[in-house]
Amino acid sequence: MATNPNNSEQLEPQKKRMAAYCRVSTDQLEQLSSYEAQVEYYTSYITNHPDYELAGIYADEGISGTNTKKREQFNKMIKDCKNRKIDMIITKSISRFARNTLDCLNFVRQLKDLGIGIIFEKENINTLDAKGEVLLSILSSLAQDESRSISENSTWGIRRRFEQGKVAVNHTKFLGYDKDEDGNLIINENQAKIVRRIYKDYLDGKGPNRIARELEEENIPNWNGKAKWYEGSIRKMLSNEKYKGDALLQKTYTVDFLTKKRVQNTGQIPRYYVEESHPAIIPKDMWEAVQLEMERRRAFAEKHGIVKVDYATVENPFAGRVICGHCGSPFGRKVWNSTNETFRRKIWRCNKKYKIKGEKSCENKHIDDRTLYQAFINVTNAILENKDHFINKWRQQDSEDLLKKYKTEQFIQLFKEATTLTEFDIDLYFKLIKKMTVFKGEKIIVTLLDDTEVECEIE
Repeated sequence: MATNPNNSEQLEPQKKRMAAYCRVSTDQLEQLSSYEAQVEYYTSYITNHPDYELAGIYADEGISGTNTKKREQFNKMIKDCKNRKIDMIITKSISRFARNTLDCLNFVRQLKDLGIGIIFEKENINTLDAKGEVLLSILSSLAQDESRSISENSTWGIRRRFEQGKVAVNHTKFLGYDKDEDGNLIINENQAKIVRRIYKDYLDGKGPNRIARELEEENIPNWNGKAKWYEGSIRKMLSNEKYKGDALLQKTYTVDFLTKKRVQNTGQIPRYYVEESHPAIIPKDMWEAVQLEMERRRAFAEKHGIVKVDYATVENPFAGRVICGHCGSPFGRKVWNSTNETFRRKIWRCNKKYKIKGEKSCENKHIDDRTLYQAFINVTNAILENKDHFINKWRQQDSEDLLKKYKTEQFIQLFKEATTLTEFDIDLYFKLIKKMTVFKGEKIIVTLLDDTEVECEIE
């Protein structure tokens, strides 16, 4: 009886589509060689096996295995399983597949429901066997304990290095620095120029929000190459001790070795401060002056009940800087629609004038927006007319306060070069002015940032 060749082909056992999963836990060289060896081994093993055909090698390199959130290849493999592209998975061991018991059992059961088994070579387990899941549960628990031990040993090693003053900084999101071949921080001069500008702008009176907006407007790139800046990130840069060449180690710490959740270290574990650990971008005196200026602005806002620090902008330079001479509260800007004028009139008045019920309102008078602009021009010109007196006064100041020292040196240079003002200079205003105190519509006392006071009569 003749046989049908097509029937004989149908009787041949169908090969299972086998995938391999490989992973190493760090990016150290010896581990990477292990990673490459695993990929090579499984490619050869599956290709040469008579019962399997290669469905793919999925390999995660240099990624922690205590959870699966960041393991891109692992997640891709699971997705391909759900799309019925894989029949079996082979991996070196449970600890290579997952060190988190819950994750491990969850994925084993998901795949088992799809009819997909996992072969763990080291433990000699096939999850489709009857005894597979019982044994797997026991071994996964052991693997989780092993992961905890590795995490604790790693943490111990990191803390010993901190104690020895050895600094490890992730420079990829750290504007201003690169790393050399030995892993030491080196200055990226192009980025360092931006850092220096941010510090100078802040000491020139600009707020973090204005600095961020101006950087975006000028299309200046951040660490990621994108011209996107945030007020919060500018504030962090201004308080980062690494820019003056020092390093505070262990600012945060891991509270859960499985989720890798990190929290701020507020004294739960030791912190270590290393001086001159790497090249500085910002001189120490300038860095300290910035910290004093941040504290000065915060204290000023708190003293006068100003809700937001650094409230003043180019469009509204007097916000948070006009103070009531009667009650000490800030003045707020109001807009009056005048019937006698063809434009809207902007005035400033004490925020407590009509606000507090049951209390006597503030008796101070309002003041016109244009009067404040003119007051700054008049005061600046008065200083210029007597600049020799003021420059000698600033030179004689021998303050240990680094902020005052910085400002007086800046003032000397500014008034040496300045000429008579005929119109409002926004940049000069922010560099000079601390506050403008208004007294019943009669006079304004203009206080400079070094606490020099100049009185100006209201005309």
